[in-house]
Amino acid sequence: MAVQRKISSTHLCALIIILLASVCNGFYLPGSYMHTYTPGESIFAKVNSLTSIETELPFSYYSLPYCKPEGGIKKSAENLGELLMGDQIDNSPYRFNMNRNESLYLCTTNPLNENEVKLLKQQTRDLYQVNMILDNLPAMRYAKQNGINIQWTGYPVGYAPPQSSEDYIINHLKFKVLVHEYEGTGVQVLGTGDETMAVVQESEKKLNGYEIVGFEVVPCSVKRDPEVMSKLKMYDTVDPVNCPVDLEKSQIIREQERVSFTYEVEFVKSDIRWPSRWDAYLKMEGARVHWFSIMNSLMVIFFLAGIVFVIFLRTVRRDLTRYEELDKEAQAQMNEELSGWKLVVGDVFREPNCSKLLCVMVGDGTQILGMAVVTIVFAALGFMSPASRGMLLTGMIILYLFLGLVAGYVGVRLWITIKGTTEGWRSVSWSVSCFFPGIVFIILTALNFILWGSKSTGAIPISLYFILISLWFCISVPLTLLGGYFGTKAEPIQYPVRTNQIPREIPARKYPSWLLVLGAGTLPFGTLFIELFFILSSIWLGRFYYVFGFLLVVFVLLVVVCAEVSVVLTYMHLCVEDWQWWWKAFYASGSVSLYVFMYSINYLIFDLRSLSGPVSAMLYLGYSLIMAIAIMLSTGTIGFLISFYFVHYLFSSVKID
Repeated sequence: MAVQRKISSTHLCALIIILLASVCNGFYLPGSYMHTYTPGESIFAKVNSLTSIETELPFSYYSLPYCKPEGGIKKSAENLGELLMGDQIDNSPYRFNMNRNESLYLCTTNPLNENEVKLLKQQTRDLYQVNMILDNLPAMRYAKQNGINIQWTGYPVGYAPPQSSEDYIINHLKFKVLVHEYEGTGVQVLGTGDETMAVVQESEKKLNGYEIVGFEVVPCSVKRDPEVMSKLKMYDTVDPVNCPVDLEKSQIIREQERVSFTYEVEFVKSDIRWPSRWDAYLKMEGARVHWFSIMNSLMVIFFLAGIVFVIFLRTVRRDLTRYEELDKEAQAQMNEELSGWKLVVGDVFREPNCSKLLCVMVGDGTQILGMAVVTIVFAALGFMSPASRGMLLTGMIILYLFLGLVAGYVGVRLWITIKGTTEGWRSVSWSVSCFFPGIVFIILTALNFILWGSKSTGAIPISLYFILISLWFCISVPLTLLGGYFGTKAEPIQYPVRTNQIPREIPARKYPSWLLVLGAGTLPFGTLFIELFFILSSIWLGRFYYVFGFLLVVFVLLVVVCAEVSVVLTYMHLCVEDWQWWWKAFYASGSVSLYVFMYSINYLIFDLRSLSGPVSAMLYLGYSLIMAIAIMLSTGTIGFLISFYFVHYLFSSVKID
């Protein structure tokens, strides 16, 4: 049994994690405990889904004719995030005896049939990778291209050399396991046979052993005599191999061929400490690019801040001073002679078109915005470790569910502010709870039918569908209704001016006002597009994204730019006597989502050229559409709420009889 020690945490925290695991069906923190292994102790690697940047369709490891473990295939506990991301972690026959260098035999397959050959060749040409995990560390592979060292996670299913018309399967692996010798006392975790449950017990005795701090693999293809190899038993010793080998000695993928799988293990002592073992995976590239993006955003912010400063201190305050110094007769005469925001005082708070939809979108935007703020802050503080697979997505879903309380409150309070009555608040609450989740559900269902047809592990199981629907209607909907009820009890926001019975005619303009609104989205997009590139690369090119500190800074800058853009455009519309500012304030900052979606298409065409097939493109566009809608709702909410406060403050300074 492995001895495990909790790092920088109390026993109480460990017990809380255990309780969360039992309640959330696998919501645990793998990698939170340090495993110390004794010499000769057996450790088995695990395998994740096969993935490819060519198709983005994950498949089960055992969908290919690989060797199976002696005790049968057993799935590891999966949390909600892992299931949604298509991760399928299974046990494997790859055994490592701590600090013992070995070269071992696994198995020899039956003669490959036509379907197996077709599948192997297809996945070889689609650049599918085998993802292996040892002590929660992904297998890392180093390659050299054009004189540059490149690191990858996983190893290819096979390879097709340009000088040959044949495909070759990877059937021999050379593992290098980096270990650090450990001495000390700690906490012993007694397993119960289930990865989601454990009993924590203090250990007074001194612990001596090794920590696994690195896991590297060198893949190669080796042709072996199947008649000789089939006489061996699993884990019998075989001769080591010098990789890479000549093509004549490599294993061809061909019908009726029998493939023998072998592997070598080399343990190497390392000075890397256990807390630093993920540094090699999370090495940040392009720090100067991140800083350039931030400096560029700061220049935009200062420029817009200058405009807002001029609006408030020079224009608005000067006009207010002149307006208040005049007597009533002079005010009436000035109203006839002048034009500007002062003339729409009786219409500026008139109910907008589709007011219910606006309340719903602002409520949903508040929910998404709150989820993003909490997630990014916690991730920047280091609570969202990549060692905890699926934790980030699981945490986001849980946060979104419970923030339904805030969404219902904001949506209903805005509704009763616009309408002046609580009538219809239940309908608004129901719409808030179903609008954005309903859109996501429809898109995911359409994509899921595509994944089911492809037999991909990325398809959401029927059981998970029921779980998600249950979470939606048993947690999010009731909390949104409760938030809406609290919204009816809160005092509605009082308008500072009265609304005229007859709406004022809006003067005609040479160009549509919506052109300016859509163009305003370019400024927030300029703040985030560089960070967006890194995020898309981490999602679609299989890289780790862990620069949440930069993401937090960019997020704060994005909020400031969205607020400034909406205030400036709202003031510009009021100055030309356009009192229909509600939706324009929302879309002034929300239009950034249009540019995000267009950039996603650009990324698909120019940066994901390896993405093949209409199925992969549809999956990419579907997920990009969900992202764009979420960005529209959240950024639009920022712009609308700030603009509402600005207009309220502006007209509360005007004295009206």
